[in-house]
Amino acid sequence: MVILFDLDGTLIDSTQAIVETFHHACDTNNFDRVDEEKIKSLIGYPLDIMFQNIGVKDNRVWDFVASYKEEYRKISTQKTTLLKYAKESILSAHEFATLGIVTTKTGRYSKVLMEHFELMHYFDVLIGREDVEHPKPDAQPILKALQKLKAQDKEVWMIGDTKLDLIAAQNAKVNSIGVLSGYGKEDELKKFSDIILSDTSQAINYLKNRKK
Repeated sequence: MVILFDLDGTLIDSTQAIVETFHHACDTNNFDRVDEEKIKSLIGYPLDIMFQNIGVKDNRVWDFVASYKEEYRKISTQKTTLLKYAKESILSAHEFATLGIVTTKTGRYSKVLMEHFELMHYFDVLIGREDVEHPKPDAQPILKALQKLKAQDKEVWMIGDTKLDLIAAQNAKVNSIGVLSGYGKEDELKKFSDIILSDTSQAINYLKNRKK
């Protein structure tokens, strides 16, 4: 079995880091700050799409992304925490499955975060934004992870907290579990997966019981 995890809202809580860095990018580029709830509603999308969604013009988007990345690199480890049960879920899943991470975050920073939490070595692959042309909800990130794992013929599950994760799983024709530990709402997640659970702990227990 292969289990692929999203990061933000699934394994980690980086809300504070993302919101502060988003505001920093707006300040640096003389753009009015947007409401925190608006930022949180966009978490899971690639940065360029997040900034486009708050009204940044196409010809300025990459300036904002550059400002964001420069600041995020400085504060991400200090202002990011593991979600409750995340570590236990990873350790438990590692006992019976091959693990990977599929995220729209920059892969380089994602790896730094997981190494900071001393968990990166449990994962055999990490696919970030720079690794694909088409991010979630496209199937490409999941398919690339499976290609690297040489796991096309294995049972595959994607665990994530937003519709982007679940739609990507549908597009890649793999199984999915939506978790309510992050940014997606239950009613929305139910449109794209038959299995919606509270957090990764419940998700891994569900999959472990299927193995018996």
